Amino acid sequence: MLYKILLSLNLNLRKLILISTILSVSCLFVISLFILNYVVKQQLIQNSLSINEKYAAKIAMGVNRDVSNMLQELQYSAQQLGQNFYNTPLRQAEVKRLKNQSNNFNSIFMVGQQNQILAYAPVSLDLKFHTPYNTAGIVGSLKSKKAYISAPYWSSKKNLVVLISQPIYDVNQNYKGFISGTIYLQKNNLISEMLFNQFDFKKSYMYVIDQQNRIIFHPDSSRIGEKIVNNTGLDYINENKKGSVRLTNSLGIDNLAGFAHVPSVNWIVVSQQPTDELLKQANELILKVSIGIFIFYLFIFFIVWRMSLFISSPLNRLAKMASMLNRNDIQDKISQVDPWYFEVFKFRASLLLSSKTFNNKISELRQHINIDPLTGLYNRRGMQYLLDELISTGTHFAVLAIDIDFFKKINDSYGHDRGDEVLKRLAFLMQKNFRSHDLCCRTGGEEFIVLMMTSDIRVAFNAAERLRTSMQASQIEGVEEITISVGIAFCPSDSVSVKQVFKMADNKLYEAKNNGRNCVRMTQKLAK
Repeated sequence: MLYKILLSLNLNLRKLILISTILSVSCLFVISLFILNYVVKQQLIQNSLSINEKYAAKIAMGVNRDVSNMLQELQYSAQQLGQNFYNTPLRQAEVKRLKNQSNNFNSIFMVGQQNQILAYAPVSLDLKFHTPYNTAGIVGSLKSKKAYISAPYWSSKKNLVVLISQPIYDVNQNYKGFISGTIYLQKNNLISEMLFNQFDFKKSYMYVIDQQNRIIFHPDSSRIGEKIVNNTGLDYINENKKGSVRLTNSLGIDNLAGFAHVPSVNWIVVSQQPTDELLKQANELILKVSIGIFIFYLFIFFIVWRMSLFISSPLNRLAKMASMLNRNDIQDKISQVDPWYFEVFKFRASLLLSSKTFNNKISELRQHINIDPLTGLYNRRGMQYLLDELISTGTHFAVLAIDIDFFKKINDSYGHDRGDEVLKRLAFLMQKNFRSHDLCCRTGGEEFIVLMMTSDIRVAFNAAERLRTSMQASQIEGVEEITISVGIAFCPSDSVSVKQVFKMADNKLYEAKNNGRNCVRMTQKLAK
């Protein structure tokens, strides 16, 4: 049915080439777009995860360094106050100095054992001296009696703060209270400036959460103090010190996040980028590349369109001449057609030659082939002549590289006469085991080549195995068991370069020898 439909369309070779090209190029273009879309997006996602992880680690290191510096500043002040704890002017001078020294803290205050404020800065706080304050930070510091960093809490002045404190011990190591600095989470501070001024990568943003998953810093100040819920990556972030993860945040937005823990305070710095923003950039890149690919395919189609005329022209001429074989000059006209590819060559030959002339051609070919006098096989020159014929006709074939195992040992142990008998025995078995149209050659010494007219790997393997077992089973008087190793490669399925195919067959031969000899190795695996 299909044959009749195609015949009714009156398609010539050129039209068929063009139609095939259009279909092939279209399929290739669609597949290319699919692969490009997948590869580019996956690569961008991996790059984004890696970049966000590195930046989060960098910022976490900076935050850890700053917090450590803050603790050291407070520790120094605690030591000074401990030496003269009841010196009221010293208390106020020290908290003022500490506040103005580095501007790391939004406020500084000194607290006694009874929760009372002993000194503070800045004065705008307007705190009451000797009045107990029971905020979470004060209570936690007094209870700890050591270096302390609080979770976020609301201060008595209605500021969302994190308190960092150092205990004060007098010269007799009696606990007297603590000195602390606060960071106002909803106002400008050292850490927020570092977070939001150092990082800007394709709409990425950073935030910090504490061990209770409460937001400490965020570009949206209204979210500071909020506890994160419904975040698909939160468990993974809490379980690992650093890394990257693709997650859906609490707002239901898909993000690519990198994170790192701050060891000194057990905070987590998260750097993340909305996936849609990244993929939007990927789509723009894919569009540009797709246009380039489309233009390239148009160029290919134009080349094929021109080549189709060149390819189909000789066949069209021969097809017209087939109806004029009764003309006296037809053979000259046919001979003028250039047989530059296989089909034209065969078509021309079928028009020019009878069966007798074809046989004469084969005989003439055989007369030019050199024969190895010892084995009766084709020698290297003869093999090359045949190989040129195979290449010119585009014939598919297998190259079997064969080598006699330990042949030098045979010559040394039994003499060259016995060695020659071994060579002749192998040649005999090769001619017996392979088909008449398979080309058996001796290329030198104990090295043999078979050019087998097949692309079927099982046919080639079975033939090689038959030869190997036959050689192993053969008996030559006075000589121990003789084995061979075989390497197989295929042209053009392994390579269009004949030289490369021979090299691959040699490599497989060496592989067979390295695997104990007396075996067959191929470039392709047999289907089970």
